[in-house]
Amino acid sequence: MARILTGIQSSGKPHLGNLLGAILPAIELSKDEKNESFFFIADLHSLTTIKDAQTRIDNINSVAAAWLACGFDTEKNLFYRQSKVPSVCELAWYLNCYTPFPMLANAHSFKDKSDRLSDVNAGLFTYPVLMAADILLYDAEFVPVGKDQKQHLEMARDIASGFNHQYGETFVLPEARIDENIMTIPGIDGQKMSKSYGNTIDIFQTDKKLRKNVMQIVTDSTPMEEPKNPDSCNVFALYKVLGNEAQIAEMRSNYEGGNYGYGHAKQALYELIVDRFGDIREKYEYYINNLEELEKKLQEGEQRAASIADQVLKRVRAKIGY
Repeated sequence: MARILTGIQSSGKPHLGNLLGAILPAIELSKDEKNESFFFIADLHSLTTIKDAQTRIDNINSVAAAWLACGFDTEKNLFYRQSKVPSVCELAWYLNCYTPFPMLANAHSFKDKSDRLSDVNAGLFTYPVLMAADILLYDAEFVPVGKDQKQHLEMARDIASGFNHQYGETFVLPEARIDENIMTIPGIDGQKMSKSYGNTIDIFQTDKKLRKNVMQIVTDSTPMEEPKNPDSCNVFALYKVLGNEAQIAEMRSNYEGGNYGYGHAKQALYELIVDRFGDIREKYEYYINNLEELEKKLQEGEQRAASIADQVLKRVRAKIGY
């Protein structure tokens, strides 16, 4: 059985791009009987940027509700908040003491802001070490990462290798699992859908707000009666990601045939979203309105995670003399 670990940012309510590009593929991976998945909400990492306590709590609840609504099996796998397994902080300190300064100074997460050092806190600088602790604390074998996180996974391997070389086999060396086929979901302006661009579609809104959101997709000024090029249209780009073969073919025909406006296309996209994600949206609403049940599922995962983490931490302590 392969142990797979994934950290989930608690930076806000997951949007359509998060679901299609990360959440649903990860859950599909977790359904493989040969895999054991550890999915954690990286709420300690969020402190490097988010300082408001209530915002963090709301973000954690939104992220947890979304993953549960999408069907993550918490009986077979582990789902927990990073901050509720404090062993990770102890291990991060130990690893800090074995991590060379130049390695951290070369991390993308630091270098991207190194020209504005007043904006860099110590937590951001040591971010890769906490990430290494997240992984090594659970003997994770595979870590699905995007290309932008590959460096941090390599740093975790380097830190673990150095420790193992000095003290003998202690840590499992994790391997990156990079899916080259991960979809890039276009936002309402045609760029990659991202909270930082302000171009997301929030499927967990009310129907009225969701429809308004979809109607904000940027299109050109081609008159309704004229034929349109579907391959240069943001609405069609999103429809193509969500629809089946027959639906996509019909939509392409509507575009190329003329007498079909962008308003019609947006309405069709809205209806497709509602149809495809109806069950997920309903479950999300349930968990957000029943936080005690969401809390119960997280606490169950945290107890199991803590038990595993304690065993690894004992192994580390014994090696370094604590």
